[in-house]
Amino acid sequence: MAMARLIFMGTPDFAVPSLAALIQAKYDIVAVVTQPDAPAGRGRQLKPSPVKLLAQQHGLPILQPDSLKSPEVVEALRALAPDVIVVAAYGQILRQDVLDLPKHHCLNVHASLLPRWRGASPISAAIAAGDAITGVTIMLMEAGLDSGPILAQREEPIRPDDTTGTLTERLAHVGAELLVATLPKWLAGQITPQKQDESRVTLAGRLKKEDGKLDWSRSAAELERHVRAMSPWPSAFTTWQGQQLKVLRAELGGVGHREELPNGAVVLDRDHIYVKCGDGEMLRLTEVQLEGKRAMDAEAFARGHPALAGSVLGA
Repeated sequence: MAMARLIFMGTPDFAVPSLAALIQAKYDIVAVVTQPDAPAGRGRQLKPSPVKLLAQQHGLPILQPDSLKSPEVVEALRALAPDVIVVAAYGQILRQDVLDLPKHHCLNVHASLLPRWRGASPISAAIAAGDAITGVTIMLMEAGLDSGPILAQREEPIRPDDTTGTLTERLAHVGAELLVATLPKWLAGQITPQKQDESRVTLAGRLKKEDGKLDWSRSAAELERHVRAMSPWPSAFTTWQGQQLKVLRAELGGVGHREELPNGAVVLDRDHIYVKCGDGEMLRLTEVQLEGKRAMDAEAFARGHPALAGSVLGA
């Protein structure tokens, strides 16, 4: 049934490999639904989503409704008579009237091993929590938040140096492969959906800028993961001399256990910047960015800012 009539809904880079895989598999993509162009960069120019750019390259019909709630939008989707709707990081909740449109349901490509990390930022949450393994779930959508039954899952190890950026890129490709492996079996009636185990649910809320804030009372290991989880957005940050200091990269260890120092205290050693954490261990900053300045190698920053020594970050 490779000619199933399919609507694809997705917006960011994560969704691009899934759409590309469906195009390559020759599905009849009757519409690509993506978020409206958004202002970006210094000039706040309107910028199309990565999914829209791919759809344009392949001459696919594109819909960019502000909301899926309006009856006109629902009617437009109904008129396309989709057999199946595939969703990957679209960015809007689908209400029941949309979920009910296709006879083979709405499928979602979700970047975690559900029921762990339901919600908007599963990749950041998995890194921050120190999970060793995550993956992708292809699930049937229902009105709840990522609560629908599971059609297929594939694991992906989390590497010790993974950021949300690097892991998102890998999971996007894992998700695309799993989608095109699963979809024909689903359409042919060969998959029995498996209910999620509600006792194992964890939630990953939508990230906000302030979530990047480093709390120096936490352990060095937690803070190192936090820096990776907040990269590339919203970036981990602290304050120094009343200015925001982004911590773009950091690593564990170096100058021993320093219980006597206050949390957030800076120790400079051969221009390496070490910060005392809540467990007495030190976090070494390797790339930082002071408010209004460019990102810098931490050693170069330390040489240019001798007042760092003995100061307390986040104070």
